[in-house]
Amino acid sequence: MALPTLRTIAFILGIFLITLSMAMLVPMATLLLMEHPEDLQAFIWSALITFSSGLAMVLQGKPKDSQLRPRDMYMLTTSIWLMVCVYAALPMIFLHHMSFTDAFFETMSGITTTGGTVLVGLDSMSEGILIWRSLLQWIGGIGFIAMGVAILPLLRVGGMRLFQTESSDWGEKVVPRSHMAAKSIAVVYLILTVACVLSYWLAGMDWFDAINHALTTVSTAGFSTSDASLASFSNASHWVAVVFMVLGGIPFVLYVSMLRGNRKALIRDQQVRGYLGAVLLISLVTSLWLWLNSDYALLDAWRIATVNVVSIITTTGFAVGDYSTWGGFAFMLFFYLTFMGGCSGSTTGGLKIFRIQVAYTLLRSGLMQLIHPRAVIKQQYNGHALDEEIVRSILTFSFFFTLTIAALALALAMLGLDPITALTGAATAVCNVGPGLGPIIGPAGNFSSLPDSAKWLLSFGMLLGRLEIITVLVLVTRAFWRH
Repeated sequence: MALPTLRTIAFILGIFLITLSMAMLVPMATLLLMEHPEDLQAFIWSALITFSSGLAMVLQGKPKDSQLRPRDMYMLTTSIWLMVCVYAALPMIFLHHMSFTDAFFETMSGITTTGGTVLVGLDSMSEGILIWRSLLQWIGGIGFIAMGVAILPLLRVGGMRLFQTESSDWGEKVVPRSHMAAKSIAVVYLILTVACVLSYWLAGMDWFDAINHALTTVSTAGFSTSDASLASFSNASHWVAVVFMVLGGIPFVLYVSMLRGNRKALIRDQQVRGYLGAVLLISLVTSLWLWLNSDYALLDAWRIATVNVVSIITTTGFAVGDYSTWGGFAFMLFFYLTFMGGCSGSTTGGLKIFRIQVAYTLLRSGLMQLIHPRAVIKQQYNGHALDEEIVRSILTFSFFFTLTIAALALALAMLGLDPITALTGAATAVCNVGPGLGPIIGPAGNFSSLPDSAKWLLSFGMLLGRLEIITVLVLVTRAFWRH
């Protein structure tokens, strides 16, 4: 890779680090408002180190007439996420005296909106750390993507390419310029967050808990301020979480389209219809099953089942009770739901609904071709013909998605983890869900007891899942570094 290209990447990384240091002002202000100034020093030092590093990268300047090729964007994207995770871990190291492994795992889980945690005692933890974890998830949800799309065109490096490397969304542009798209997405994201804060507050949370949970709900991330997650809060807050988790799983470009006058954008979208239908159907089936096989009243069973189902489908990771103890049917169902994910172009992880729908379309057309060998069967999705490039990308991703989970699970098992923990840990990391299944990393547990080597493997799995695997894997090919 040429030196001017590396200098350009370093310049952009510097901008992101400076922005990250500015974000550390939020936990500082929180600590002052909560009257805990003794914790300020950790964030002050972290902000100074982060800002100085970013400034050093920016001051070296951006080479004139340097253009990043599409292949360079993969390097940039991966570098951003790794660099941000390293520096975002500093407050946890300084304040909570965590090891670098645990701090990196926690920040990677936050930035990738996974929601798996190694922290215990959240109910009595420093407000600065709690708001910092939530803010990282909010930024990781879409904030950094929107920022990249807005800034990079100004640097003439093609902002939408960054967005495409982080998102599987291949839909039509709803705004003509990339910085306008970023601005519109950011506005929608902010509106949803504010609405979620107010809703949680009206549901009985105090302002601090409401803000924290709103940041992690809209970003479909899942960090909580309590070890018991949403179970520590009112029943009304559970329904608030359901509503905004569902909204966070819808493509944000469709919200922008609606704001620009296309009122039927959501209704007409095949992916959204499939997503909402799946959420409703699976929630109802699970609710009925839980009601018939437990001591819960019907309304309680409906609430508890719906929260957990929506949380897993949207890869949020909130939990109300330990659903892994509900029996074999629930155990297998939640394991399958781990892979599902929400809509493409949303903050969710997993396979995404559109890939499942396209796979079904291909299966149906293949079966019809067997029945009518000479028939010409159109393969369409959302009113558009499925070309070979789309089909090839879906097949490629699905193959590497499955292979990555299988390889990661095998590696975790080699480290001594039991099969349930290894398999569900690998799945929940790559799908960016959060809790796995079983007594160790299930909804009632966390990742703190895992060996450091397992945490590094899971961190790598989270990164792969967030950047949809191919973006990272291309960096380890010989051809990428040849020229």
